[in-house]
Amino acid sequence: MKAIVTVMLKNGVLDPQGEAVKSALGGLGFSGVNGVRQGKVIELDLADGTDAAQVDDMCNRLLVNAVIESFTVDIL
Repeated sequence: MKAIVTVMLKNGVLDPQGEAVKSALGGLGFSGVNGVRQGKVIELDLADGTDAAQVDDMCNRLLVNAVIESFTVDIL
């Protein structure tokens, strides 16, 4: 079983990496980009029987900085 954890900065938190990507895209001639938010994807290969509550606990205790980041979990 796999879980895909998508981590993004919360709204209102400055995203300097996103701004750098936006600027670089503009420099390459892509003028239609109004904003960029950069995040991360974590793929977990889990043992059978691991439930969504355990994955949430992993995120809250280690994988996500809950002060500035939010996350979603997709169990595959």
